[in-house]
Amino acid sequence: MIRTLGIVVAASTAAALLTGCGGRQDSPTADTGGEVSCEVKQDTRIGIATGNATGVYFALGNAYAEQISAATDGKVKATAAETGASVQNIQQVVGGTYQVGFSLADSAADAVQGKGSFTSVQPVRALARLYDNYTQVIVRADAGINSLADLRGKRVSTGSPKSGTEVIAQRVLQASGLNHDTDISAQRLDLTKTVDGLKDGSIDAMFWSGGLPTPGITDLFTTAKDKVRFLDITGALPKLKEINPVYEAGSIPAATYGLSADVPTVVVPNLLVVRDDLDANLACVLTKTLLDRKPQLEQANPAAKGINADTANKTAPVQLHRGSEVALR
Repeated sequence: MIRTLGIVVAASTAAALLTGCGGRQDSPTADTGGEVSCEVKQDTRIGIATGNATGVYFALGNAYAEQISAATDGKVKATAAETGASVQNIQQVVGGTYQVGFSLADSAADAVQGKGSFTSVQPVRALARLYDNYTQVIVRADAGINSLADLRGKRVSTGSPKSGTEVIAQRVLQASGLNHDTDISAQRLDLTKTVDGLKDGSIDAMFWSGGLPTPGITDLFTTAKDKVRFLDITGALPKLKEINPVYEAGSIPAATYGLSADVPTVVVPNLLVVRDDLDANLACVLTKTLLDRKPQLEQANPAAKGINADTANKTAPVQLHRGSEVALR
């Protein structure tokens, strides 16, 4: 009996801790249908899954959390958390650990189609399309890497496990004829450890998918500018588009990191994702806050300039949440 009571107490404590940290609360966050008033009447706590601490997701996620609380006079209290990013975020949103997650559109598309990292269709919807992520492949200048093919046999950071960076890294390698498991020495590192590895020479190349500028990449080019350089990966784009049509051509402006010229690369949109059963009024408030508080988000990171009311509803194949549809009319 004592052992059983201990288990019950432990479970109750864990549930309380989860709720306090943004865990799923069925009463205030479950959608009950009906007309959307775009007003949250109940005190609500939500958790926002972001990404690596030196990435744009983290910077914007924390700013977004602050603006949600401010815009609702504390009615909705939001907290942002560091995570491994896209794939992990979707899994934790579906599981109820967080209510909102940042995700690359390719990972979100995989989720709703039940492919790639997801073995079944995931119950997620989009709050809005955000800014574009730029695939940033950087190599050590002394590593003899002049093309994607030259990554063969090299130590390459492919991003945090279950991140959008890891997804696109594996696909870029596949599109260039390389096997992620056998042709490179893959290092599944977060951005901070990746940047440190390029600086000290323990890795030869890195993949990163992020907005511009990414603080960690700014640090890299500030402290090791002559020792590292970008790699043009646009040759892989045709095959990437066969895998997922969300991939597009783009370029990193030279001024972003103090470079001598623009860098051609591959871009993919970002989305904010939620469970499909999130309360529609809450979804509406979250979406309106994103657009209404854009100037404040831009102060956190210039990537927020890419948030646009005209494109916010372009989230296909991920369906907009019905509360977001009302907010974006």
